[in-house]
Amino acid sequence: MNTFLKFRYFLVVLFCFSCGEKQKTPEAPNVTPEKQVSTKKKADRGNRVILFFGNSLTAGYGLDTEESFPALIQKRIDSLKLPYTAINSGLSGETTTSGLNRLQWVLNQKVDIFVLELGANDGLRGIPLKETRKNLQTIIDQVLEKNPETRLVLAGMQIPPNMGQAYTKEFKSIFPDLAKKNGLPLIPFLLDGVAGNPDLNLPDGIHPTAEGQLIVRENVWSVLKTLLE
Repeated sequence: MNTFLKFRYFLVVLFCFSCGEKQKTPEAPNVTPEKQVSTKKKADRGNRVILFFGNSLTAGYGLDTEESFPALIQKRIDSLKLPYTAINSGLSGETTTSGLNRLQWVLNQKVDIFVLELGANDGLRGIPLKETRKNLQTIIDQVLEKNPETRLVLAGMQIPPNMGQAYTKEFKSIFPDLAKKNGLPLIPFLLDGVAGNPDLNLPDGIHPTAEGQLIVRENVWSVLKTLLE
């Protein structure tokens, strides 16, 4: 019961925070084009690129650059001496529509593995699910059109029941449906083991702390590692 109540608390705070997240975007780390370009300059550490394309969860909102899960993935890769460079292309407040609008900019570089983490802000704002599903599919299509050899990984997300049980259930199903349709590896729930735990989230109740990001890294790594071996 306590776990359930904590998760309900997390969902309510998450919904409330989403309404103001976009206004705070300029303050979020790792999100400006300048920061992304700076990160791209590190690509000489490996001859293959993993691009993490998402929102504030990917950007590492409220944390130092090196504490975000893409940076933690890079540290794991370096420790294993694998020839990959992880690029953090997360942008706070990002929806699938805004993500689609900036996609071609990030695809100016060659991408070997593309980790797609978008959709949560759509659900929290009540955007029609048909639009979210269509945008995600278009992103997948455009990534493969740019380079058919790019491997994609889709990160699943869940939202609070504020929009109704039917909406919530269908939203959750978008990610496994698209993964199955396109033959993509799926991270079932990016925040598994973190969501609802106040000890693993910042005071806003929704963004992982540095410790929480370590768990997110493991959620991502459990799927990503099969593509690196």
